[in-house]
Amino acid sequence: MPSASEFVLTLSCRDAKGIVHAVSGLLYQAGCNIVDSQQFGDVQHADSTGLFFMRVHFEAPEHLAAPGLLEGLFTDVQGRFGMEVHFHPLARRPRLLLMVSKFGHCLNDLLFRVQSGQLPVDVAGIVSNHPDFAELAANYAIPFHHLPLPTGSAAEVKRAQERQVEALVAERQVDLVVLARYMQILSPEFCRFLKGRAINIHHSFLPSFKGAKPYYQAHERGVKLIGATAHYVTDELDEGPIIEQDVARVDHSLSPEDLTAVGRDVECVVLARAVRWHVEHRVLLNGRKTVVFR
Repeated sequence: MPSASEFVLTLSCRDAKGIVHAVSGLLYQAGCNIVDSQQFGDVQHADSTGLFFMRVHFEAPEHLAAPGLLEGLFTDVQGRFGMEVHFHPLARRPRLLLMVSKFGHCLNDLLFRVQSGQLPVDVAGIVSNHPDFAELAANYAIPFHHLPLPTGSAAEVKRAQERQVEALVAERQVDLVVLARYMQILSPEFCRFLKGRAINIHHSFLPSFKGAKPYYQAHERGVKLIGATAHYVTDELDEGPIIEQDVARVDHSLSPEDLTAVGRDVECVVLARAVRWHVEHRVLLNGRKTVVFR
């Protein structure tokens, strides 16, 4: 368990000389101890954003061990470089809201990782448009919210349901919403509400297969690789900034059911990595892509 004096500083700004020196020098002068530091300047290619990113894990002296005090300490440096700066106290466990429909493999995997201590978060609740996983939630003593959406629900019905989720996010002080195979298209309004704090997982193939039973479609085409992508939620369906991807090699000997099983394993691992890196404050948005400090 991290101590109350441990923080992660994340920042982004236009790339310029002297940023690392200014940040590390200020922390040193304040009596902080830098545990580790990573930085990246996106200035190498024609499509680069020209931004600089930094993540610093440090220990603060007792009299500075509060985000507000640390933010005040950085006011001058922040203004000089035009930085977006965030201080994250590591003693505070992030709070998650998990959303799921009828496929529970990612949900079950995340719950086990939390219970076994592999994922240092608190699950504030589980939301589903189906009642199937109420018992699973009860086994973990997690509140389950069945918010049904009948097939063919009108846009205003879906939006009313989303507002219920928004209320839960506010009421339970949720830091991150995880769509653990939640099979509903979110409204632009809901996506804007969740900007930068919602992660989705979806199967990704080359070529791409959409609609029902994608693994069966993949089997019909004889694919050799199957994979998954975890990304931030935006109002562009499955087009948000990518956090993590992985693939598994398959061959002709596997049945559609075998492909489905392999694919779901990959989905679980990719989503768990993305969630962990986010709650460890290792992921910074860089336009339509991300910087991930591992």
